[in-house]
Amino acid sequence: MSVVQELTLNSYEGMVDPDWCLGCGDFGVLKSLKAAALELGIPPHEILVVSGIGCSSNLPGFIHAYGVHSLHGRSLPLASGAALANHNLHVVAAGGDGDGYGIGIAHFIHAMRRNLNLTYIVMNNQIYGLTTGQASPTTAEGHKTKSTPRGNVERPINPIALALVTGATYVARAFSGNPSHMTKLIAGGIAHRGFSLVDVFSPCVTFNTVNTYPWFKKRLYTLEDDKGYDPGDFRAALDRAFEWGEKIPTGLFYRAGRPIYDDSEPVLQKGPLVDQPLGLSREQFDELLEETM
Repeated sequence: MSVVQELTLNSYEGMVDPDWCLGCGDFGVLKSLKAAALELGIPPHEILVVSGIGCSSNLPGFIHAYGVHSLHGRSLPLASGAALANHNLHVVAAGGDGDGYGIGIAHFIHAMRRNLNLTYIVMNNQIYGLTTGQASPTTAEGHKTKSTPRGNVERPINPIALALVTGATYVARAFSGNPSHMTKLIAGGIAHRGFSLVDVFSPCVTFNTVNTYPWFKKRLYTLEDDKGYDPGDFRAALDRAFEWGEKIPTGLFYRAGRPIYDDSEPVLQKGPLVDQPLGLSREQFDELLEETM
């Protein structure tokens, strides 16, 4: 007789405690991801969390779910393969701004234009934290860091605008200092059919002394509080993506329904790859396994 256990937040509690600096915004992201899974009623064995390299990329080890800690900037290719192969999995890629918007930016762009069915949570602290404070792709102009002692001369990437023009069909921005709002955005991204980006302002309390919790709190507002804002309006979303300064928007910028990559792939019309016959004898499979292992 099978026993059905009720899902609680503890159902997603990992065996290893997070080792982030006290006050790191990534704690909030981890908690909101768990809360989002609970809100959607997804059991741990139906979740796969894939990460790259960086402080935030340690996240798969801190949640009770399937997890892969992959290579620097390579979380999305691995997540894409898993999402295409097993449609029963809710695939979540997680990482930092350096990992995703730096070395991994080509994968980021192509995953969005293909509208792959997965969720990408980027913990954007506007600095390289793991390597102790160098300028990242989202570091503001003029920001003095270990790698830019006279001030950063490069313009930062705008991930919201990039996601919009590249083809992501769910584009949102959250803040670690507002976990309940972040939980709703992550849950919406996971439930969405298509590529979902949730860019999170996740302050690095050790190496970024500019973009702090107080700095964000006096500037951020939520798009949901603007009753006239329509997340189905692409042009309006693009306008808000470039809003930066004394007022910075968070929330759901854009959501659209269009076919996902799976719908156009003939081999997947027979069902997920994990449910299809391999087409190899046991002997052939064993030979291939021995050769590659």
